[in-house]
Amino acid sequence: MTELLYLPADDGTTEFTATVTEATEEYIILDSTYFYPEGGGQPPDHGTLSWDGGQASITDARKNHGDVRHYIDSFSGDLPAKGTSVEGEIDAKRRENLRRMHTAQHVLSRIVLDEYDATTAGNQIQPDRSRIDFEPAEFDTEDIDRIERLSNEAIDQDYGVTKANRPREEVEREVDEGRALLNLIPDSVDPLRVVEIEAFDMCPCGGTHVDSLGDVGHIDIINRTSKGEDVDRIEFVLA
Repeated sequence: MTELLYLPADDGTTEFTATVTEATEEYIILDSTYFYPEGGGQPPDHGTLSWDGGQASITDARKNHGDVRHYIDSFSGDLPAKGTSVEGEIDAKRRENLRRMHTAQHVLSRIVLDEYDATTAGNQIQPDRSRIDFEPAEFDTEDIDRIERLSNEAIDQDYGVTKANRPREEVEREVDEGRALLNLIPDSVDPLRVVEIEAFDMCPCGGTHVDSLGDVGHIDIINRTSKGEDVDRIEFVLA
């Protein structure tokens, strides 16, 4: 099983050393990793794995029965044998963009829940442009302007962002109704990794996030579309 080193609160690290447990021409599995495997609406990290006599470019990472497969886009030299020590380096700029985007998504979701009683039905985080689907929702232009303004006002407060494992029972008791789809998380997952924005929001989440809202930047909502009855999609970028 691959240990996820970025959990619960070390998601700013982008260089690490680990040991190979399996290697094929398609993927490499390590005993531990800082690479984020795709999930929760967030894409995987990109980067490289290097070892004595070789290097692999990694453009995908996915969980597979407890392991993380680091999928190889290209490599040089011989594949590393089991037990080989490798140096991992994550694309730091891309990781930081995803951290900012994912935290921005939490801010928008909180504002829309508070102001419009609409829950987050789904989201897709990308380094340069992201989207959130809300329901029930039917926003007009004034609503979008208000959501953007209130979200940026919250970011300007520069609240601290903490990430920690917390007992499931505690999370179920304290998280606000409509803020998390706890019923979709298997009961066996305990504790839950929780992202909490000081005095503002609390949500179970396994993604990568900044440590302070001021690091997010400025949210610019660029589009709103209807995705069906009572479902609206908001697309946004960061400045």
